[in-house]
Amino acid sequence: MRQDDHPSAPAILRRRPILVTGGAGFIGSNLADRFAREGHDVLVYDALARPGVDANLEWLKKRHPGRISAVVADIRDEATLADAAQEAQAVFHMAAQVAVTTSLVDPREDFEINVRGTLNLLDALRRRSEPVPLVFASTNKVYGDLADVELDKTNDSYVPRDPAIRNAGIGEGRPLDFHTPYGCSKGAADQYVLDYARSFGVPTCVLRMSCIYGQRQMGTEDQGWVAHFLIRALRGEPISIYGDGCQVRDVLDISDAVEAYVSAWRNIDAVQGRAFNLGGGPANAISLRQLLCHIEDLLGHPVETTYSDWRAGDQRYYVSDTRLLTRELGLNAPTPWRKGVAALAQWLQEERGHGKAGQSSFRRHAAEALS
Repeated sequence: MRQDDHPSAPAILRRRPILVTGGAGFIGSNLADRFAREGHDVLVYDALARPGVDANLEWLKKRHPGRISAVVADIRDEATLADAAQEAQAVFHMAAQVAVTTSLVDPREDFEINVRGTLNLLDALRRRSEPVPLVFASTNKVYGDLADVELDKTNDSYVPRDPAIRNAGIGEGRPLDFHTPYGCSKGAADQYVLDYARSFGVPTCVLRMSCIYGQRQMGTEDQGWVAHFLIRALRGEPISIYGDGCQVRDVLDISDAVEAYVSAWRNIDAVQGRAFNLGGGPANAISLRQLLCHIEDLLGHPVETTYSDWRAGDQRYYVSDTRLLTRELGLNAPTPWRKGVAALAQWLQEERGHGKAGQSSFRRHAAEALS
């Protein structure tokens, strides 16, 4: 364990910070930024194991001197995690092993991080003398591969035959069906979080996320496919597609995801002990091929792609029914996906240096998409 060397670090635990586990990651860093901008002290707990997330932490500390402190430690370190949680006024649990492929290589480590790490945190909060809200980042993978959902295939996407699913997406009433070690570990953690509200009165809420994209996302083949596609395309590198590219997901801009997490905390009395789907919904449902076409429009030229076999546990169709969460939290309509993807492409080029600087065609097409 290492606590950062910021002068405020030793005192921040006494100032009732908001604890964000995995706070240097994509969603965690955006959450930490939001809270710091609102004047909260934020304690980032992160092992900094994923390449590139250390840059997110440095960005947070430079952007919010005196508001951001960090504990660099593993979520499996029970004592250190308990110390970090001892004075937190609220906890956002984002730390996780996030890739299906990695879970298939090392299922035991996947379990240790996602299940044991979550239980460590829940137990630390259970021992507190006051109820401390915890909002947990779960996944749509808890619903399995959805193989029973009958689909029709168009030229570029799968479409459910059931009009109710086609119009609204997959709801929270869908039976849980864990596939792959990752699905099992996140699903088990999901259920532990809900049960600690029932059994011990810890005010918890679960958000089962679909595909979140946006600024500060690393984007790899295993996780963060929207950013990954953009990064590869901007660099002029080929993009690998697993399956036929017609698989559909609902995508959600990070700003909308952060708003949902913040609102869940602020309305914890109404949503505690409950699980909700979080995604872009039917209005932001796109296939991989549709995203590639949009990227080609932004760049003004074709993108090279290669195709391989389907990967284990991959859903051909998943779109979140977000009506329950929207109603409970009073959320606004999400950012239209074409506008959000164009904004991310522009950020990747200007802030991360991906692609050729000053590409006039890209700049023009991105501006058109953002207008």
